[in-house]
Amino acid sequence: MTVLISPTLAQQAPDPLKKSVQETIDARYSAMTNLSDQIWAFEEIAFQEFKSSAALSAYAEELGFKVTRGVGEIPTAFVAEYGSGSPIIGIMGEFDGLPGLSQNKVPYKSPLHEDAPGHGCGHNMFGVASLSAAGAIKDLIAEGKLKGTIRFYGTPAEEKFFGKLWMIRAGLMDDVDIMMDWHPGDETETDVQKGLALVDFIVEFKGQAAHASGDPWNGRSASDALELYTSGINYYREHVKPTVRMHYHIQDGGQVVNVVPDYSRLWVRVRDTSREGLMPVWKQVEKMAEGAAIMANVSHEVTLVSGVHEILVNRTGSAYMQKNLEALGPITYTAEEQEFAKKIQEATGKPQIGIVSVIKPMKETLEHSMGGSTDVGDVSWVVPTIRMSGTTAPNGTPWHSWAVVASGGMSIGHKGMGYAAKALAMTMVDLYQNETLRNEIKAEFKEKKGDYVYKGIIPDGPPPLKAGY
Repeated sequence: MTVLISPTLAQQAPDPLKKSVQETIDARYSAMTNLSDQIWAFEEIAFQEFKSSAALSAYAEELGFKVTRGVGEIPTAFVAEYGSGSPIIGIMGEFDGLPGLSQNKVPYKSPLHEDAPGHGCGHNMFGVASLSAAGAIKDLIAEGKLKGTIRFYGTPAEEKFFGKLWMIRAGLMDDVDIMMDWHPGDETETDVQKGLALVDFIVEFKGQAAHASGDPWNGRSASDALELYTSGINYYREHVKPTVRMHYHIQDGGQVVNVVPDYSRLWVRVRDTSREGLMPVWKQVEKMAEGAAIMANVSHEVTLVSGVHEILVNRTGSAYMQKNLEALGPITYTAEEQEFAKKIQEATGKPQIGIVSVIKPMKETLEHSMGGSTDVGDVSWVVPTIRMSGTTAPNGTPWHSWAVVASGGMSIGHKGMGYAAKALAMTMVDLYQNETLRNEIKAEFKEKKGDYVYKGIIPDGPPPLKAGY
């Protein structure tokens, strides 16, 4: 049995049920790391996580959960449930990777499979930790020590398409009292920042092919429209608020130099710190595509992929998560792990400080917190959501990079995964035992949401399961 933190610190939590979930997770640590390593090696991207989903859902059944697969019209999405009645506490787990980030378990760039995907966001650990936390709670319900329902959500396609949106649309979270969530990171902390709202769309231009030298006057270049459009986006950057982020990826700009291209395509992403701020920028960037098409004398089409809300932070629930992190204390690392961390930092141009393992006080929630985006934001507008970050890579590690993949496939990542499972399970013990706490969390959620009626930024019809990247 592997113990992730010092026994003295682990025993500071006064509640015997919290000690019980820690012991359960320690006892299952080997199974957890084996499962995480399997998913790490599967290297599957959004909506294609068939092996990862199968492995996670099979482990859920092994733990005693009732599993429903293929929910929300998504073959790789599933729900695992145990217990009955209220409260219903949910916990989410992701398991998709990112294209082109395959990496060996070494502290320098070395692809495991050239040009293959890799877990550059640590999702091989995400679902495993959440499911393990749910399993520890399930045992307490089975023993009659807690009452209610524990529900694990296997949520695919977070890196693109945002699978949780279709699961929300299917009503799968409507009856949940409180939702739990975590994410791999380079620090361990209660996550109380909002992140960014986001929208993704595809712009396609269609023109007329012609010989690029012999008769270019007979051509209408879709590539010209693409360049005019990206130039417009770049000029627009001066005239948006500092909180806005705009990105694009050219997916097809023409195939050969001696043909006036009749087709071009790019993936466009717009973000801001709130959905309210996002909307006018999104619509303006969409309109600019029409202007580019007019200038190049081509046609164009804009297709919505999906979009996400910023996170509705719940500080009442987060305060209890903070207490449990402080009770657990920081993760301890071996000299070998610290050396691996320093080599990662050296290879990525970061200060070679190793992993600084501390539990800092809970931060204030910033009005305009920058950073990434997640479909957990949409969940947080449907059900009160408590979040944390767990250290699975060295401090300063560039996220969505080979360095995260390398760390997530070895003991640094494994320890953060086990730690997160404990903190999540301990906080869920609080939620099951304390009805007053649940009511206070719901009251904050209701007050902050106000009269806003949630509507997902999602196209009509089924999920784009075969769209790819």
